[in-house]
Amino acid sequence: MVQEHPAATVRSSDPAAVLRRRRSRIPAIAGPLVVSAAAVVAVAGCGGSNNSSGEKTSPAPSAATTSSSGGGAAAAMIQTANVGQLGQILVGGQARTVYLFQKDTGTTSACSGSCAAVWPPVTAGGKPQAGSGVDASKLGTTKRSDGTTEVTYSGHPLYYYAPDGTTGGSANGQGLNQFGAKWYVLSPSGAPVTKQQSGGGGGY
Repeated sequence: MVQEHPAATVRSSDPAAVLRRRRSRIPAIAGPLVVSAAAVVAVAGCGGSNNSSGEKTSPAPSAATTSSSGGGAAAAMIQTANVGQLGQILVGGQARTVYLFQKDTGTTSACSGSCAAVWPPVTAGGKPQAGSGVDASKLGTTKRSDGTTEVTYSGHPLYYYAPDGTTGGSANGQGLNQFGAKWYVLSPSGAPVTKQQSGGGGGY
């Protein structure tokens, strides 16, 4: 009786044949790798399509950031108000008391630099407006040394007094002798009011 044996795998001892078999497997393996690499490049290309230069782009500024914050002062309103013991006097924006400086020469201001920090000029971006109790014909403007436009009344450049604050009702600068001369509030006629309020301030 002849016993059968399973066929044994025959391995070729020919080196050339072995090399050919290995080479025949490379395309089957390399194919998926090439496709995967191409897909990665395509995705990366899509992600960078917003800016070909590689620079980051900023969003367009909103209207709030593009609007000018300078733009000059609005047209000033000069009117009258009853302020303490001084009676009816001239006031400006937010009913703040305005003053004249006796050192000024005509409409030429003698107050700048540190003086203007304490006594800021009443400026305007247009023709000043006459409010209640004010003679419009007495209103005018003058150019300051820094190029800004200052409001005048009856030929006097007008100023605020910083310690008065930004609301009306105060006249703490009345009669003060600061920066070389005295400061007075104005009557509706444009004349200086020399009446003193109770209390007072020092000079500079």
